Amino acid sequence: MGRRKALLIGINYTGSQHELKGCRQDVRNMVPFLKSRGFVADESSMVILADDLRGPHFPTGHNILAAMDWLVSEPNCSLFLHYSGHGGQVPDQVGDRASGFSDTIVPVDYQWCGQIDSGTLHRHLVSALAPGCQLHVVFDCCHSGSAIELPYVYRSDSDGNVRMLDNVRQGMRLASAASHLLQGDFSIQQSQDARQLYAGAKTFFKSLQHIGESHEEGLGEEYFCENWKGENKRVIMFSGCRDDQTSADANIAGGHVGAMSWAFLETVRAYGNLSYLQLLQNTRWLLRQRYTQVPQLSVGSEMDLNQPLFL
Repeated sequence: MGRRKALLIGINYTGSQHELKGCRQDVRNMVPFLKSRGFVADESSMVILADDLRGPHFPTGHNILAAMDWLVSEPNCSLFLHYSGHGGQVPDQVGDRASGFSDTIVPVDYQWCGQIDSGTLHRHLVSALAPGCQLHVVFDCCHSGSAIELPYVYRSDSDGNVRMLDNVRQGMRLASAASHLLQGDFSIQQSQDARQLYAGAKTFFKSLQHIGESHEEGLGEEYFCENWKGENKRVIMFSGCRDDQTSADANIAGGHVGAMSWAFLETVRAYGNLSYLQLLQNTRWLLRQRYTQVPQLSVGSEMDLNQPLFL
């Protein structure tokens, strides 16, 4: 890896009817953690966008995308992106969402310029990622489970175990519409994760829809393959909740913070150098003490969850 770069975005929407309390504080809480991992807090290496700042640091849609372009532009860098603010959904214009909606993040000027949908985020952050880079992302917002459309998703079940749903694996196809028999090394029937698979034109799935008992976790997620197959980028994203959930704006120890941002930082402070699996499970456990949201971990390429978090 070459140098480290970070982009931190916190939006409270001050004065609006959708005002939040803890998002700007989330960003500022993230700075000491990043510095402890070797990031440098100067403008050449760490950019902060917040709605108490002005000029290019004011988090309009234009400034957010420009800052994302800056983040991923140099090869051989270790990159970190943190977003704390509103997440939303807009009608799916592409047709690859079983729900009919795409996830979004919400810039401060969303009323005039709209929201930034998951496809746009993927193109700016993942497709444009320079060679030799790795990108870690923490999204603390509603509907964030697949907010940048990464193809591999890891989820905890009710026992705290983790499984991978690989929606880009070639060779898996619907062998019989009546029996739903599948070819390949992933058994849908055994895991009870999915009800229906829609075959793509080239044996890829257009979408994947889950069913199961209401108490099971991770249900209702949607996955992406046809749009982004073959990119194989090293992007790792922790998100505060599933696509169908909201992410809490919390008051903890007398201060306003986002629940996911708080849980992520508390976990790394308490346990030190965790693996990706341990960080996911401990963050999930900490949130479960107070909130219903279920954190997600998604990645751009297959990876070993037991390797330590390396920024």
